[in-house]
Amino acid sequence: MLLAATAVLAAHPATLEAQQAPAPAPYAGSPQVSQGHILAIEGDCAGCHNRPGGQPFAGGLPLASPFGAIYTANITPDRDTGIGSWTADQFWNAMHNGVRADGAKLYPAFPYPYFTHITRAESDALYAYFRTVPAVSYRPPANRLPFPLNIRALVGIWNALYFKPDNAPTTGPTPGQHLVQGLGHCGACHTPKTFLAGDKTGHALEGGKLDNWFAPAIDSDVRRGLGAWSAADIVEYLKTGRNARANSSASMAEVITNSTSQMADADLQAIATYLKAEPSHAEAPAAATPDPKIMAAGHAIYVDECATCHAVDGKAAPSFFPPLPGAAVTQSTDPTTVIRFILSGTQTVATDARPTPLSMPSFGWKLSDAQIAAVATYVRNSWGNVAPQVRAGDVGKLRRKVGQTVQKPSARV
Repeated sequence: MLLAATAVLAAHPATLEAQQAPAPAPYAGSPQVSQGHILAIEGDCAGCHNRPGGQPFAGGLPLASPFGAIYTANITPDRDTGIGSWTADQFWNAMHNGVRADGAKLYPAFPYPYFTHITRAESDALYAYFRTVPAVSYRPPANRLPFPLNIRALVGIWNALYFKPDNAPTTGPTPGQHLVQGLGHCGACHTPKTFLAGDKTGHALEGGKLDNWFAPAIDSDVRRGLGAWSAADIVEYLKTGRNARANSSASMAEVITNSTSQMADADLQAIATYLKAEPSHAEAPAAATPDPKIMAAGHAIYVDECATCHAVDGKAAPSFFPPLPGAAVTQSTDPTTVIRFILSGTQTVATDARPTPLSMPSFGWKLSDAQIAAVATYVRNSWGNVAPQVRAGDVGKLRRKVGQTVQKPSARV
């Protein structure tokens, strides 16, 4: 489970086909299996273990780590390629300690640093549920990691630095904390990482960069987090994919589709209550002094290209087109997501409550790096917003990474 203030990101690439893959229904009449099904939704297991065109939970989705692609495992009960030969103890060892049935260490792309906080009863319920899904004979591709990172034994060094098993997991101290820090693994995207991709101690939920996106802070920071949101705003966002402050898209769309939109309202309320109380340790943003010429150029581009949907004053049409004043994504110190929205466009997730998706077109084909930097700087420093100026070089670097090219020359700055 993850969220943001204009759009939010998960730890893996999501496609519409992967988002819509249905989770198999559990066998009726088994409380443990039914609980496992609920837990699988809370943990967004389908988000990583459903690949486009594949069968549910058969794995094979490439997770883009900073070091290379790691393919998710087949967790159906197939005995040869899945977990059909695993015992409940072996499943618990994977969830709690990050160790496979054969004794090899799992890469932390599988978020066992968070799953270690679930209880043994929850692990056994998940195990029971996955024993009921259709077995699929499918072996995911080999990971694409360079030497020596392809040596699993080296994960032990990473574990020594960043992983501490929870020796006494409980469902407390609050339901919201248990969900956010456990199965929901929100910090996997929303906590900043070290150069070795471990969580930065003391900076939980302050926002993190992953796979050419930036997941904003989801702590109580008023500008860059959820401090200006009510608990009801958070619940509505997680349930429907949008609210009066933000629309969900990009990788968060998968989280909404497979996980939070299917969760019980009481669980969403617990998450919202916990996040609202999560203190922010980030430094207050410095006063921004963007170049007046850049702001003027950005204003002209905004009026021409953006005001039709977002309005001249940036307030847009809440619950349809997200307002820009006060938005966390807009004011995040890292401008990656704002730049990428302008470069590539995006589409709001469709949910049962809000079935009509809304789209933002790509402008990368028509705007230069300098133009995108200018309009991004303008929206990040207008209507009371405060954020660092965006540089054309940052736009160009991201453009190359996501494969977006300019097709139409322009005479503007």
